[in-house]
Amino acid sequence: MADDLLVATDAGGIATITLNRPATSNAFDDHLVGALSDAIARLGADAAVRAVLLTGAGANFCAGADLGWMKRAASFSRAENETDARRLGAMFRALDTLPKPTVVLVQGAAYAGGVGLVAACDIAIAADNATFSISETRLGLIPAVISPYVLAAIGARAARRYFLTAERFDAAEALRIGLVHAVVPSAALVPSGTRIAETLCQNAPGAVAAAKRLIADIAPRARDDALVADTARRIAEARASAEGREGIAAFLEKRAPSWRK
Repeated sequence: MADDLLVATDAGGIATITLNRPATSNAFDDHLVGALSDAIARLGADAAVRAVLLTGAGANFCAGADLGWMKRAASFSRAENETDARRLGAMFRALDTLPKPTVVLVQGAAYAGGVGLVAACDIAIAADNATFSISETRLGLIPAVISPYVLAAIGARAARRYFLTAERFDAAEALRIGLVHAVVPSAALVPSGTRIAETLCQNAPGAVAAAKRLIADIAPRARDDALVADTARRIAEARASAEGREGIAAFLEKRAPSWRK
């Protein structure tokens, strides 16, 4: 169980989280949820980490919830089930709000909660053999905990189809509806993700974190005077920050900024 999740950070500041339960298609249980939550917290607090890759070992990315875990949950009381679900929901929220940019690499199956992991990351790349299913209704359940992140990715219209039918769809369809940003040959999946992570590491880490917060804060809001004032405050703070001053100075002096390795 100690090796169910692998975490490593390279010299360039790219951390890789690997779901390491290939025998169960990286299905997660309460142990893996806790380990992933802890890893997210550690990486978020580590100034040396500039970008995070989320991967799955073996043929499949993540098949969602572990069958043994679901069997145990069936015997829980309603209160116990809600506590268990809150822990899962907190893990997805922590991934979604991680102040480091996240890139998820998807091969093979990504089902149910696995789709939630994809949607909670900033950038998603799928291998051309990837398949997806928001499969909860097949089991008499609903994709409640993952719904905020999947809806933000694919929108309500696509959700009306895939939440209700639980049908499988391929990588091309995932690209069309906005669940993933790119589809690449299987052999190119890791190199493609690494290139994006390296690109992210070229940018100012504080600005990247602030840009991520900006998206989350601004996307649902009305375009009113309060929004104008808020966005003006944010760019003023960025211009006056140490990173902002260094970035402009480096541009004018035709040199690399201090954060670029």
